[in-house]
Parts: sequence; C-alpha cells; structure tokens
Amino acid sequence: MFVIGTAGHVDHGKSALVQALTGINPDRLAEEQERALTIDLGFAWLTLPSGREVSVVDVPGHEDFIRNMLAGIGGVDLGILVVAADEAVMPQTREHLAILDLLSVPRSVVALTKCDLVDDPDWLELVTEEVRDQLADTVLCEAPIVPVSAKEGTGLDDLLQAIDAQLASASERPDLGRPRLPIDRSFAISGFGTVVTGTLHDGSLSVGDNVEILPGELSARIRGLECHKQAIDTAGPGARIAVNLSGVSSDALARGQVVAHPGTWRATQLVDLRLRVLADSPWPVRHNMQVEFFASAFRTPARIRLLDAEELPPSSEGWAQARLDSPLVLSRGDGYVVRMLSPSVTLGGGQIIQPHPARRHKRYDKRALARLLSLASGDPERIVLSLFDDRIGASPADLAKQSGMPDMQTHEALTSLLGQGAIVDLQPGTDLVPHAASILVTSER
Repeated sequence: MFVIGTAGHVDHGKSALVQALTGINPDRLAEEQERALTIDLGFAWLTLPSGREVSVVDVPGHEDFIRNMLAGIGGVDLGILVVAADEAVMPQTREHLAILDLLSVPRSVVALTKCDLVDDPDWLELVTEEVRDQLADTVLCEAPIVPVSAKEGTGLDDLLQAIDAQLASASERPDLGRPRLPIDRSFAISGFGTVVTGTLHDGSLSVGDNVEILPGELSARIRGLECHKQAIDTAGPGARIAVNLSGVSSDALARGQVVAHPGTWRATQLVDLRLRVLADSPWPVRHNMQVEFFASAFRTPARIRLLDAEELPPSSEGWAQARLDSPLVLSRGDGYVVRMLSPSVTLGGGQIIQPHPARRHKRYDKRALARLLSLASGDPERIVLSLFDDRIGASPADLAKQSGMPDMQTHEALTSLLGQGAIVDLQPGTDLVPHAASILVTSER
C-alpha cells in the first residue's frame, strides 16, 4: 500500500481537491470547517483506476502550521504539489516544494487547481511555465502538471491517471521485520480506549502483538487494527493504520513517539547527517547553530555540529552531527528538515547517515569523514564495513538493524566481506544469519 501527501500554499485548494478525489472531507476539526482553513493533518483514501488503494495525508498550507505540515509529509510515497492557477507560485509553494526536495520524496504530481477561475489560456500557460521553472533542479523536475477544478470536477480523472502512472513503477516497501509506527495522532474512544494513528514502516503489526512505545519505554498490547475504517488482523509496511492499544493511556502518548516490537528499536540523541542548505535560505548554517529538527512526525530543538566546515552557505552541503534535545527513534536513510527557531524558516535538511554513532566526532577528522561517505554510498559492503567501530566486534543482528537493509542483503554483504578477508568470524562454523550469535571484527584494511 502507498501513501500520498499534499503540499502547497494556503488556500490553494488542497483539502477541496482531496475531498473531490475521495469524497472525504479531510478537515476533521470544527475550527477547520468554520474557518475553511486546514490547521492539522487530515486523512482520506481512494482507489486509483488500476484498482490500487492508496492513503492520502492532507497537510496545512499556512506558514503558522508548517510544523504540522512536516509531521505529515515525511515518508510519503508520492507528493501532490498543489498550485492555484489564479494565483500561481506563492511563498509556501516554494517552501513546501523545498521540503519535498529535501526529503527526497520519490514521486510527485503537480495539481494546477482552480482552473475554473482562469478564462485566459495564455495565463494558464504562463503559470504552467512558472511552475515548471520552480521544479527545475529538484526531485520534482519531471513531475506531470495536471490542470484541475475541484469545484467543477474537470481534470480529476487525468490527475488520478497521472498518480496511478507514477506509482506503477514503485516497489512495495520492504518488510525488514522491525516495524515502527511514528504516531501522528493519539486519542481515546469511549469503550475502546487508546487509539494511535500513523504510517507503518519497516515491518508488520498484528492484533495481539505486545509492543513498546519509544521514547518512554511504555508497554502496551495491540487490541485492534484498522486501515481505511476496515478492521484488519495484520498491517504491513506502508499502510496507514489506526491501532487500538491496551495497557497505556492516550494522555501518556504524543505525536512523534514510535510504536514498535519490544527490543527492536532504541531512541537516540546523537545522529550523523548529510546536510544540504537551501539555495534561498536567508542564513548559512553555522557550526554549533541551534535549530529545530524535524524527522518523521517528531520535532525537537537540536544543535548542529559541522564536521567539515565552519559554516554552510546557501546551496552548499556537508557532513554534520546533531545533538538532539529530546530522544528520537530514527533509521539510516530517514529524511529530516532543520529550521530556524526564530524566525521560523526552513534552512535545509537531508538524510540520516548514522542514527547511533559510537561517539562525538572530532571535526575535520579524515577517518570519520571517510566513514560517513561510505555509509552514504548505498553500497551494502561499504555500509556494513563502515558500521564496525574500529576493531570492536558486532553481531549480524546489530548490523542488520544499524544498516537499515533487509536481512538477506546484510547476509550477502557479510558473506562477501568474509570471503575477501575484510572481516573475521570469531565463531567459525556458525551460520551467518542475522539472528545468529556470531561475533565479527574488522581485520586490518
């Protein structure tokens, strides 16, 4: 199952478009409906022409609610950038586009909404060209631009076809056997108790599972699961689900915590990053700068330590280590965004390179920088080899967790490295499966 998310300037018609496509009003709060303004995340679902069922996350466009937008857009499989044809590109259009780019959202479609308000075809062509110029040099550079009118219903079928075509080449999210559900809503229902919602990553959850909530190390049990208002027994990676939990109060839970199987994840307050500063950032990112750090549904103040520069000016990138004020559950490859604390503007972001570094790195340390480069390479053998801490051993199970790769890919990398003599098995003869008790150390390289 896939999740798509909206993005775009306030009052450009995101919620109206979602309702026109799905028949569901994503503005669930009374204040949102009274003000005709999305304040928090909204949710819906639809069936595409191919029969593929997808979840929809609708985010607020107003600059005052950018924190809520960031809680919803992380981890989507496809972004719908919404631009009103009568107003064209606006400030939050640019910021939301920048966030989609920083998070490397893999697929996108542009919905050119409110086309019923534009009578001049030349104006529509100019707006389309402006949007295409804004998309250049971003992950959305090849996104189709589809003119639509939620009010009149024109173009909606074309938009659904475009979304379907984008998702046709997408692979289902892998089941790594390590489920984590970042909580984006937590509430209580009379007669049922605590319910949390979110998009499931990295594994499956089933009714009856014992789980823990991190950070906080709270224990609970899954009493029930729902996906798109339908009760299910098991949910797999990529599903947007509601989880009925027993043994924990909704008052003890908050947005950004993670539901996981006991012992499979741990929170961190020190993370290694590849940091890219936006071209239109009003300030450089300086060493030891205090920022607001966003990843998945969580946010926390953090301090950024630059490892290879004194500052990163706009349009530059480099290696960094972030010290988070509050613990957070992260995986290698997760996207993140950093913003100024005041004034609240987006500075940059990128990907998590190592969520559990062994130490605080020395700045300009060539060995540490080379290790980060290997971890960011995407090559399984280089990643696994870089996860060894000098000559300290590591178990296959730990390596599988830290690498964020499927068990089989980790196994293949370990087997190849053993054959090359790059690592040594301290328990020879033990089957090298990720759950075995084998301990390995790096040899001289």
